[in-house]
Amino acid sequence: MKQMTLAAGRGFEKRGRATRKAEFLARMESLMQWAEFCALNEPHYPKAGNGRPPVGLERMLRMYCVANWLNLSDEACEDALYDVAVFREFCRIDLGRERVPDATTLLNFRHLLEEHGLGAALFAKVGELLLANGMKLSGGTIVDATLIAAPPSVKNQEKSRDPEMHQTKKGNQWYFGMKVHIGVDSQSGLVHSASVTPANVHDSHEVANLLHGEETRFYGDSAYRGKDQRERLKTLAPRAKDFTNERAHKNRPLSEADKATNRRKSSVRSKVEHPFLTLKRLWGFAKVRYRGLAKNANRAFAMLAMLNASKWGRPLTAQVRPA
Repeated sequence: MKQMTLAAGRGFEKRGRATRKAEFLARMESLMQWAEFCALNEPHYPKAGNGRPPVGLERMLRMYCVANWLNLSDEACEDALYDVAVFREFCRIDLGRERVPDATTLLNFRHLLEEHGLGAALFAKVGELLLANGMKLSGGTIVDATLIAAPPSVKNQEKSRDPEMHQTKKGNQWYFGMKVHIGVDSQSGLVHSASVTPANVHDSHEVANLLHGEETRFYGDSAYRGKDQRERLKTLAPRAKDFTNERAHKNRPLSEADKATNRRKSSVRSKVEHPFLTLKRLWGFAKVRYRGLAKNANRAFAMLAMLNASKWGRPLTAQVRPA
């Protein structure tokens, strides 16, 4: 066996380079407003007193973020922190002085967030900070929904599927799980509203939860068309013009003019697909990890908050910018 050089110890590498994970964590380190997020969770977090002292709140929040960004289970997150030095640096863990918080500690922290709805509160807080830092909502809102799959098998201890998830048909294919509905600003591409439902809830039924009411343009795919939807839109956003895609019918296919119009609308509407790309493909939330709608909804809201912070691309501060 060859003798190890000093490069085996971190800090002595001669030919090392920053990996993509390291660059991503360094970027998120600068973008996330940790003090604000900790203050949001502080009232619900265990206080030092009887029993074992609690792990620092910011450390647990960082660990929770790493688990979501890398789509890790509680146990896998604990193992990854022991294995990967850059993860420990991000979570401020020094193995020379302390252990990595175990999987049960992360599980209890996650349950705390779920119990108090802190994922939705985090999403709202990021939106508040974005507005304070100069974001302005344009007159256009793009709405869409994506399916998050749940296990359809009944080969489990309960001998049943998750009762809070449902199935829906898309094209000729049946899907089982839940839906994440989002409203996206047509200029910035930031998610300003969201809701989570079982998969059998039609996309158009959640429009009331996705509009801020000051829209002048409303974008959506053909699922959001129809007379009832137009009447709802007049109530929810009276000044909004309907820019949803034209829908083909059995005896009336789309004309070339309709197809060209749909392409122009889709060039704007495509911004709503970008959050889904990050959420499902890059961060791995294409399938639910937990049983029950509330747990997975909490994860979805927390990840949308992190996604907005990442897309904004500038450090979030608590100071309100002058008008």
